[in-house]
Amino acid sequence: MTVESTAPRKPRRSAGSKAKGADPDLVQLLTPEGKRVKNSKTAPYDKYVAGITPEELRGLYRDMVLTRRFDAEATALQRQGELGLWASLLGQEAAQIGSGRATREDDYVFPTYREHGVAWCRGVDPTNLLGMFRGVNHGGWDPTTNNFHLYTIVIGSQTLHATGYAMGVTMDGADSAVIAYFGDGASSQGDVAESFTFSAVYNAPVVFFCQNNQWAISEPTEKQTRVPLYQRAQGYGFPGVRVDGNDVLACLAVTKWALERARNGEGPTLVEAYTYRMGAHTTSDDPTKYRADEERESWEAKDPILRLRRYLEASNHANEGYFAELETESEALGRRVREAVRAMPDPDRLAIFEHVYADGHALVDEERAQFAAYQASFADEEGGK
Repeated sequence: MTVESTAPRKPRRSAGSKAKGADPDLVQLLTPEGKRVKNSKTAPYDKYVAGITPEELRGLYRDMVLTRRFDAEATALQRQGELGLWASLLGQEAAQIGSGRATREDDYVFPTYREHGVAWCRGVDPTNLLGMFRGVNHGGWDPTTNNFHLYTIVIGSQTLHATGYAMGVTMDGADSAVIAYFGDGASSQGDVAESFTFSAVYNAPVVFFCQNNQWAISEPTEKQTRVPLYQRAQGYGFPGVRVDGNDVLACLAVTKWALERARNGEGPTLVEAYTYRMGAHTTSDDPTKYRADEERESWEAKDPILRLRRYLEASNHANEGYFAELETESEALGRRVREAVRAMPDPDRLAIFEHVYADGHALVDEERAQFAAYQASFADEEGGK
């Protein structure tokens, strides 16, 4: 569990919103105004996006727009009672698309439950993400098809899974890499600390990608740590980098750099994508109770999609026709997602008893029979009316 205070409090600003001026440690290649940055701080990463084409830039923009549209549709579906819960990524599109597009096909990804943009980059159909949130399956896709693991609800445990998998990659002699996603709140978990220890000792080819969206549910980052999150890597003996999580180019470049280190046998890296959750933690949360409106407004000015659009327009890499076509595609995706969710069949209620034990179990058989009789009693009542 994350460190959470139960004392009542007024909405407040996070540590990030208090900071004055530019963060000297933040790697940024694209300013909020859409201007390209090149200096000594960006030099180690510039080469990873030096050859990026206008078509690739438009592709990154398309990825972010469609991911946001899908996310908005899922949120609306939950509000309409079609989903039990939804964890929005609103505001974190650049961190996910940039890092997701940095991976190779043979890399393996371990997500939490909010990596809808990374799933998009790995070729997982958006409709497959919704089955679990509708309660009709436990995941909805085969992890081996896209090297994208099922969503992990238990906070932080996927970093251990990723570390173990990365250790196995080394033992197999492969040159692929592993990337594990988690949030600032999850960084307080013991599992994350253990994964840092093991990955460092075994020089595992894993990238730990922390999306610091400023809030672990209702606790600001300043309540979670006394140092910037990326600096924690120093204590374990591997590099940590803080990147502008609203800058898709910076996220792409830094993640490519970190994955290259892993493939070259240089061990793990911690990437802290400094971003902001513009919506609620999940649809069961009300962020107005713990953070100020002006904080969100300040981050809306750093919107990752608007930032790249400004760059595309200033560079003459996209015109109004392109943006109009993308809007049409976006609306079509929303309709497809909505129709797919409403067409999902109800699950077999007795399926929860399958695969509990490999060879069956007498107690499970008894419980299955009791539950089946209970369900049948409703049918009997309906038939007797």
